[in-house]
Parts: sequence; C-alpha cells; structure tokens
Amino acid sequence: MRASRLRMVAVGVCGGVLSCGVMAGPAAAHADPPTISQAYAGPRPGEAIGIGLINYAPKPGVHLVAESPVFAAPIRMDDPAAKVDGLGVKAPIPMSAKPGSYPLVIKAGGTVVARDTIDVRPPRRPSIEVDGTGAQRPGTRVRLFFDDLYPGETGDSFTARSPAFTSPVRLTRGKDSWNNTRVFSALNVPLPFTLHDGTYPIWVTDGDGRRKARTRLVVHSPRPGDDDYLGRTEGPAFFGRTGSPLDSRDKGFTVAAGTTMCVKWQDASPDPGEEERLTATSPAFQAPAKLSFDVLKGHEEDPPLFWGPARIKPGLKPGSYPVTVVSHRGRVKKTSYLTVTQGQSQGQGQGRRPAHDDGLPTALWAGAGAGALALGAAAAVLLVRRRRGASLS
Repeated sequence: MRASRLRMVAVGVCGGVLSCGVMAGPAAAHADPPTISQAYAGPRPGEAIGIGLINYAPKPGVHLVAESPVFAAPIRMDDPAAKVDGLGVKAPIPMSAKPGSYPLVIKAGGTVVARDTIDVRPPRRPSIEVDGTGAQRPGTRVRLFFDDLYPGETGDSFTARSPAFTSPVRLTRGKDSWNNTRVFSALNVPLPFTLHDGTYPIWVTDGDGRRKARTRLVVHSPRPGDDDYLGRTEGPAFFGRTGSPLDSRDKGFTVAAGTTMCVKWQDASPDPGEEERLTATSPAFQAPAKLSFDVLKGHEEDPPLFWGPARIKPGLKPGSYPVTVVSHRGRVKKTSYLTVTQGQSQGQGQGRRPAHDDGLPTALWAGAGAGALALGAAAAVLLVRRRRGASLS
C-alpha cells in the first residue's frame, strides 16, 4: 500500500555481440532502444501509476503521448502538471477499470517508440494495517494505515479502536499520497508500557459508527534470546551535586542528611517506554529520584547513561541505606548502598543545604576533563527524554 512498486523493462543489447559470437561493428554501437518504466506498477482501480520513458532523446517540437485502453484519455508525457518528481507522469486508472492486462504505448509525433502492459489488480475491500512486522513491544508507538479504495466508498471520517490503545485514534487522510487518495493514517500511536502480552483486535469505524475493517495486533515483552531482553545494566551508583557522573561509585559513598546527591544508572537497552519511567527509590530519599537520559554525556556512554537528583531526608539517622532501581518491567532489580551522616558529604561541600539549593545539580558535564558548565536551575531544561528510533519516524 505504501511501498513504491517500480518496474522497468530490461532490454538486452542485440547485434553481433550476442549472435554466435560474431561481432557486427555498426550494430554493436547502437544505443539501447527506448523502454517504459512504471512506478506503483500493478495498480488497483482508482489508483495511479507513474510512467517514464528511458533511453529516449527528446526532439524539438515532437510531443510524447502515452496511450492505453485503460486510460480515460491519452496522457501528454511533457505536461508539467502531470509530472511526478522522479517517477515520470501521473497516469490515473479509472475506478471503473476491470482487472486484467492492458497494452501501453508511448508515441513520439504519432510514431510508437515503446510498448509495455499495465496489469490492473482486482479491487480490495477496505483494510487496516499496522506498520512493521512481527510482535510489538509494550511502550512502543505504532503507525496505522486504513485503505478504503473500493467502489462506492466515499467516507472521510474514520476512527481506529482497540483494547491496546489508551483512547480511540482519529485517522486522517494522507496528503502526500498521489497514487492512492483513499489512504487514512495515524502516526505515533502509543502502546501503554503496562500493556499485557497478547493479541488485540483493531477495528475501524466510519462517522456513523459502522465497522469498515479489522485486523489484529500482537504484543509481547522482550524474551530470552531477544536483543533487547535485559540490556546491560550498571548501577545504581552515586555522585555529589558538584561532582560528575563519570566519577560516580556504587560503594563507599557518603552523603549528609538534608542535602542533595545524584543517582546514576546505565542500561544498553531499556524496555520501550522505560526511559520515561526510570526511578531510584530508597528509604533515605524524600521522594523517588527520576532518572533522565543525560543529553550532554549519555550519548557517548556505553551503555547509555541516566541520572537524577535525590534529596536525603533532613534529620535522618546516620547509617547505611539501600538505593534500588527496578527496570525491564520488574525483571531487573539492583541495589547499592550509601552511607548517611550528619556531617559533610563526599563531593558535596558543607552538609547543610545551601540557600540556593533547588534540588537540581549545579553542573552538567560536556566530557571528561572538559570542566563543568554552571547552569543552575536551567539544567532542568536539558533533562530530555530519550526516544528510541524507531519511531514513526
């Protein structure tokens, strides 16, 4: 429905070169004869194809015309209004066309210079497709394409529904599809991170609520053997507000009660959508620490780096406290320990909270040895969410 179907008629070089191995000089020098190319070959009634002419040198004042019994009228090959970038000229196939093969000729000044056939396929009832192959991961985004190019279909308001969607999805007409004007789509439809594995129906209704098409969506989480099953996780590790994630450690870190420190986590392949949900929890924290992708350094790290600030409870009793990160939908759980004191934090300066402390680190890092860039509260703007590609795009 969306992939371009391009067919070109291959013509061998004739003459003495291929005739009993005898070279015929003048014939061998002849250029290949003109041939016809078809973009979106094999159309259905109501679709269009692109027609081009290859190996033809235009002659001044000589017009090229494409003719076929399946066309409503001859098509001028040099008509600027009919040209499609890189695909020749647009040749509409009437909705009334019957399936079958139709001869196609291109004439130059009334003389046929190339021949081919147009194979018209049978009409197809309205259908809904999910872009991509195989099962989808919870937390990913999918693209939907509804095609109702079928005699008698004229609606322009369609909605896709599924138990896998958080809400009904409005389908809009494609504006850049010149070969099929009856394609309606929705891009970046989210599948909930908490979606259970299974097979979910998807159906499309028109403006009056009538069902027009139906398909199925298979969803399952990564499993043993899948590239993205557990990734490569490291952490949690800790560093101070004025420190660097590159100097973090998962053992022997000390922090004063009532101050802010940072938690680092690395994962080569988080579950889809998990990048937006990573947190570190601890009985020492006032609240769970949100771990965000590090835009300045994370893209250079392997595995990718996530971090976030954590506020230690004021007046907390000194001692060793666990910090835990749970990821991959509960399949990975790792814990490190930090030491809370009433005195000075490592890399923190004085244990008391400064008047300007807003809970965010006061420095971000552009690279090891490059020094710190003071950003203050504006650092929050740079904590963006990493979205995996393959994304529609």
